[in-house]
Amino acid sequence: MASPELSQFRRIVVKVGSALLVDSDKGEVRASWLAALADDMARLHKDGRDVLVVSSGSIALGRSRLKLPRGPLKLEESQAAAAVGQIALARIWSEVLGAHGIGAGQILVTLQDTEERRRYLNARSTIGKLLEWRAIPVINENDTVATNEIRYGDNDRLAARVATMASADLLVLLSDIDGLYDAPPKNNPNARLIPVVESISSEIEAVAGDAESELSRGGMRTKVEAAKIATTGGTHMLIASGKIEHPLQAIADGGRCTWFLTPANPITSRKRWIAGTLEPKGTLTIDAGAVTALRAGASLLPAGVIKVEGQFARGDAVIVRGPDTSEVGRGLIAYDADEAERIRGRSSPDVMTILGISGRAEMIHRDDLVVGG
Repeated sequence: MASPELSQFRRIVVKVGSALLVDSDKGEVRASWLAALADDMARLHKDGRDVLVVSSGSIALGRSRLKLPRGPLKLEESQAAAAVGQIALARIWSEVLGAHGIGAGQILVTLQDTEERRRYLNARSTIGKLLEWRAIPVINENDTVATNEIRYGDNDRLAARVATMASADLLVLLSDIDGLYDAPPKNNPNARLIPVVESISSEIEAVAGDAESELSRGGMRTKVEAAKIATTGGTHMLIASGKIEHPLQAIADGGRCTWFLTPANPITSRKRWIAGTLEPKGTLTIDAGAVTALRAGASLLPAGVIKVEGQFARGDAVIVRGPDTSEVGRGLIAYDADEAERIRGRSSPDVMTILGISGRAEMIHRDDLVVGG
């Protein structure tokens, strides 16, 4: 199968690991390399694409700033180093993107932010607003509070979670190797690059190796695991070399890499998850006009809701029924049950007056809504 092209994608997540970003000998960012990467991102951004970054480096930068010795750190030492390094990392990204007139927004996440629906929805909304404002979200695991029991363990899988959460259609993992090989290339001179992986079979999993860099917690095995997460969520993924300058431009020019293909797309995969996996916690009954609007692709506004039933929290799945009680669809509610009850039947401008906050215009956004046939 022919490889896709970078120009086909509208929302791209780029994962940058510590081993690429930070010179381990000097403990400093590779400034010229990062400037070249930012130039690539700016070019994509100027072409109208949404760009997100998942960046490691906070612990590595923190240990450099604090002049900590080499070797493994205890959990509390890693957390403290990350607290120092996160400030440096955010400043670095802000500066290199700001040089192109692009704003950067830092988002720190933990495992619960992608596993708990309420926090997932909050993180998704923040990412969506930054992209709407044409800023580039820079996302990292919050190593200051993450523990061994709850952490992702590597930013490859974090990047895959972020990509599916943001409904990205492409995840780019920049690595110290230019793709997946059928054997370890350092040990086997006859190893061949696998340019396209149409599905992740046991044979593909068998060729994955482990991490080799002191700064990196990931390896080819975690990259293949990330590919499972991404492709299941409707996101294509590729592994490419980040050791060269302008790595994204190299991909656009047809450079060596491995593509992991998905048969779905982010929206249909997400809606399949909403419709078939989540247990509904409540029911909204809507009027005939709202039914017509939803079937035409609109979001559900408070004005169209005539009855609220159940005990649910923001981010929970609810059933949407028409005035004849037939099921119209299912979706993720943007309000707690008591708030939904207070604003049902009211126009969107009334929401702020009733709740005392500037709430969301939609009771259920169309991206979080699955409408039946």
